[in-house]
Amino acid sequence: MKRLLLFLLLCCAMLPAQAHKPSDSYLSLDVQGERITGQWDIALRDLDYAIGLDQDDDGQLTWREIQARHAAIAAYALEHLQIAADAGPCRIIPGQQLIDDHTDGAYSVLRFQAVCPAPLTTLDIRYHLFADLDPQHKGLLRLTHDGLTSTAIFEPAHAQQRLRLAAPDQLQQFSAYVKDGVWHIWIGYDHILFLLSLLLPAVMLAAPADNLRGAFIDVLKVVTAFTLAHSLTLTLASLSLISLPSRLVESAIAASVILAAVNNLYPLFRGRRPWAAFGFGLIHGFGFASVLIDLGLPKGALLASLFGFNLGVEIGQLCIVAAFLPLAFWLRHTWFYRRLLTAGSTLIALVAVVWFVERAFDVQAQWIGL
Repeated sequence: MKRLLLFLLLCCAMLPAQAHKPSDSYLSLDVQGERITGQWDIALRDLDYAIGLDQDDDGQLTWREIQARHAAIAAYALEHLQIAADAGPCRIIPGQQLIDDHTDGAYSVLRFQAVCPAPLTTLDIRYHLFADLDPQHKGLLRLTHDGLTSTAIFEPAHAQQRLRLAAPDQLQQFSAYVKDGVWHIWIGYDHILFLLSLLLPAVMLAAPADNLRGAFIDVLKVVTAFTLAHSLTLTLASLSLISLPSRLVESAIAASVILAAVNNLYPLFRGRRPWAAFGFGLIHGFGFASVLIDLGLPKGALLASLFGFNLGVEIGQLCIVAAFLPLAFWLRHTWFYRRLLTAGSTLIALVAVVWFVERAFDVQAQWIGL
């Protein structure tokens, strides 16, 4: 058990420095008879990695460089997307290409038309963009037809889906966003390290009684405060009632991880950990909202997706708590755990410092082997 916990800690130390946000693309399809009008927003950083856009290797993409690769972008993207109707495959015709800013950077905007053999009642979509490069990549689809909007999430395990052009299956959409919320926590390394920073000292603060119940109550207070806060800002940001620059949000999230870890070494909050968790949770909520904001769902679909995604986030973090807390409580009085608290918090703080420098100053820390 002790070796397992040490292994998990070392894994945390080797996490990718660019930890947030996961790779996504945004595919919009508007069906009219046998014709489909499409728009596909794909992150320039992902395209640069896949097919090379930075011709002079200076680390900066210019419009001239992107424009010179328009044909390659369209060919690469459409090679990884197939659309078919019951009567057969649809012919996709690339169109205008633009640039747009999303919450996490610049995206190539590929507009296209798809012509199908007959008017559509169902769509078979096969999506495998970046499947060979990034197994965590997701394609978020918004499908409109006769005023109805439905959504779907494509990933390697669900690369091919059949969508009915009727009233969307609300339960299926809700389940997809619950699952995506869980996954967002599990691959959101900054959120995980923040949560672990809060959990590490919990079993040492199980006053007045040295028992699992006391540790659970302490964790419950901290996690509840964090949940309430990030649910609030996730909702406000997703409904476009509050908006903050992505660079500021991601930098602040990294700073929150630093402070939470340092608090385990030199108490900054003392008996105010739940209040600190609430304050930091407000910032993390903006990070959670970025996926839903970029998808641009109409309000009716957004509310259901928002609730499902938030529920998934809670399930994801509760799984982490359930796995960590009993093991940490069992080891709490050992020399190993005391060293783990200090060494683990130090490593978490160092990793978060790298993230903060990257995000705040827009640099890539190639000089550190994380």
